[in-house]
Order: sequence, then C-alpha cells, then structure tokens
Amino acid sequence: MGDAFIRHIELLGYEKRFFPSQHYVYMFLVKWNDLSEKVVYRRFTEIYEFHKALKEMFPIESGDINIESRIIPHLPAPKWFDGQRSTENRQGTLAEYCYTLVNLPHKISRCLHVVNFFKVRHDDMNPVTDSQIKKPEVFLLLKDSKKNPTDITGPIVLQTYRAIADYEKSSTSEMSLKAGDMVDVVEKSENGWWFCQLKNKRGWVPAAYLEPMDGPDESEEQEPNYAGEAYTVWKSYTAVEEDELTLKEGDTIEVIHKLLDGWWVIRKDETTGYYPAMYLQKAGEVNTSVKNEQRNRSAPPRRSTIRNVKSIHKRGRKQISQETYRRNSKKYIQNQRNMRGNAQNKANVIIEKNEPEDNKPKAQPAVPPRPSKDLILNRCTESTRRKIL
Repeated sequence: MGDAFIRHIELLGYEKRFFPSQHYVYMFLVKWNDLSEKVVYRRFTEIYEFHKALKEMFPIESGDINIESRIIPHLPAPKWFDGQRSTENRQGTLAEYCYTLVNLPHKISRCLHVVNFFKVRHDDMNPVTDSQIKKPEVFLLLKDSKKNPTDITGPIVLQTYRAIADYEKSSTSEMSLKAGDMVDVVEKSENGWWFCQLKNKRGWVPAAYLEPMDGPDESEEQEPNYAGEAYTVWKSYTAVEEDELTLKEGDTIEVIHKLLDGWWVIRKDETTGYYPAMYLQKAGEVNTSVKNEQRNRSAPPRRSTIRNVKSIHKRGRKQISQETYRRNSKKYIQNQRNMRGNAQNKANVIIEKNEPEDNKPKAQPAVPPRPSKDLILNRCTESTRRKIL
C-alpha cells in the first residue's frame, strides 16, 4: 500500500475553550486516502507556523523567487490578540486555504510536512477540558459560508441524543456505542450517518441508533411529498427486506419521503419501497467527489432491523405502511381517476350504442282511408247502410 495522503480537508467550525485558559481552536474534518475520516483541532498560531515552514520548503511555489510563480495560497498573520471576532472572520479564508492546499501538486499536497500536520494527535482524541470550569462552546460553519464568511452558528450547545441499542463499528471512521450512551451530534447527514462525539471519542454513527431525549424523532422528519421529487440512481442496490426496492444504476425514480435514518421511500412506476439515500442524486446533478467516495461505503442500518432496542419513550415512532404511501401517491390517485374516467366513458359509449334499439319508438299501425258513401251502400250490410242514411 502506498504512502498516506489527504484527499480532502473541511473546516467544520471552531471551539471556544476555557482550560487551561480561554482560547480558540479550529475543527477540521480530514479525509484520507484509505477512506478514513478524522477530526483534528488546531490553533491558528499553529496553522500559521505550518504555513511559514511550507513556504520555506517550496520557495519557488511560494513566490519568493518570482511572485508570478506563486501557487501556495496566502494566509494572514495572527493578530497580537486573537479574540472571537477575528476567529470568526478567518473561517472563510481558512476554508479556501485548505481547499487550495489539497489541490496543489502532489509534491506539496502529499509531502510529509502536510501529512504530519493534519495527523491525529493525542490531544485530538483526548482534548484537555475541565468540566469544573466550563464546557467548551462549539461554533459550526454553515455550508454556504464561503459566500459569507461571517455566516456561522453559535454559540451553540450540541444536540444530545441517546443510543437505543449497542452498535459495533465496521470501519475506523465510525464509533461504537452501547445502549444508553449519550452522544453530542456535530453533523447530521441526510444519508443516515451522523458525526458524533462521546467524551474523548468521535466518529460516524447510524442515525437509526439514536433517539432525542424529549420524544420520538419523527417530528424532525419532513412530511411525505406525494407529488414526488425526481432523482437518479447512481449506485445499484439489491433489496434485502420485503419493503425495499432493487434498482440499477441509471434508473429514474421519485422520492416521496425523506427519513432521518437515510432510507428514503421512493416510487418506481407504480411500486413504492425503501432505498438508501446515499445511492441517489437529484435528477440533472453530476457526481461529486463526496458521492464517489460513498460508493465504497455501505448503507446505514435501518431502524426496523435493530434488535434489543431499549428506548426511554413509551410512545413508539409513527410508521406509515407502503400501501398508505402508494394510495396517497399523486400518481396513484391520478391513475385511479383516469381509470374511473375511462370506465365512465366506456359505459357512455355502450349506452349510446344501445340507445337506438332500446329507446326507438314503436311503429304505429297505418290508418286506412275512410270508404266512400257509394262503396258502403254497395258492399256493406243492411245495418251499416242504415247508419249513413
């Protein structure tokens, strides 16, 4: 196997810490060539020292010899006092810096200096905190923050969820759970994998194994969209459960209900069923690097397949049957109306065809002309002749 290198670095936000004294650290999600994903924490002063050393290693690419040859991105020096405002304002610059850094020529982006700086350290896995003072405050960077660097959340307290059953991780980027564990959710992905932290552990966890503290989580899910939203299958899947669908890459379907566990209800022709959301993309969109990475990942487990569930809520989650999905489908309703309309039209045609025979008026007998007086006198009986005399 080749040397390790970084495929992508994403700035998640920053933390405001209070031990041993108040300071700020940036949170980076680092994705490696072995498909592992790690969260690391770095102060800005560390990042700037890393940047200066990188420029010294590559004087041509840093523009020291010829400014027109510079490809290493710029990074402003730290201020004498870095407060929260400067920490916030730097996020857009840092996000762009990391994106450019990873896309530099391999001799720079894959050099040991870059690889070692973003490797997981002991304090990344075991951050120094003191709950007696104050819990760190987390500020997450929004998805569209590149357009507006000051558009951030916070301060926030991460949502706490409870594990409803034991979960054993299947890759190094995931995190194992025991029933009853309380985790803080850092990122919720619609593919059913959530990035969580538990004390000094961090990793991806199936959303199906988590429940909020105040009740079942169907209130967080969108309502069904029975009109349907056009999507394309970009990875084939063979159904395992009876209510799942088997589809091939390139199939066009309609999504009618997006569920938190990453298993969406879709419609293919007149059939509905569950399908992994991570294998779908909106119609007309192209494959992104993130989706290409997901080809090698398995779909998260479904809630219905979890055994030994230990929920703290008496009321179970609201479930909708596939028959309900099908009957409420706009396409199903329209087809039913079309069928009823066709049946009515057919009946009308039959009635129209039968109407000339059934409703045709019966023929009346012809009335013969009245005989003349001479004819009656010559041919009729005596009694009849008397009536005209």
